[in-house]
Amino acid sequence: MLYEGSCHCGNVAFEVEGEFTEALDCNCSLCRRRGGLLAFAPREKLVVKTPEENISTYTFNRHVIRHHFCANCGIAPFGEGVAPNGAAMAAINLRCIPAIDLGALTVKSYDGAAL
Repeated sequence: MLYEGSCHCGNVAFEVEGEFTEALDCNCSLCRRRGGLLAFAPREKLVVKTPEENISTYTFNRHVIRHHFCANCGIAPFGEGVAPNGAAMAAINLRCIPAIDLGALTVKSYDGAAL
């Protein structure tokens, strides 16, 4: 299924293809503060609809995930990184996709604070 998503103000917009029935609730120092629900998709399934100059990026810890956010409204709709197998991945904040029923998701806790 193809989904459209964005930050709150719409300045950072994207499309992603996938079947999203599960989400990760990570407790790392960043995710705990921003409260996203993450799902992962191959990077080629993510189409960014926003000019690169409209997207701000933050990295921390091991600097392996590029956490993208809107400098205008502060919302972080997606990130990019590499999976352990070397495949390019997108981490999608499912809270930024209005068509997804968040209550229907199976939410799994992930202990990112232990890394």
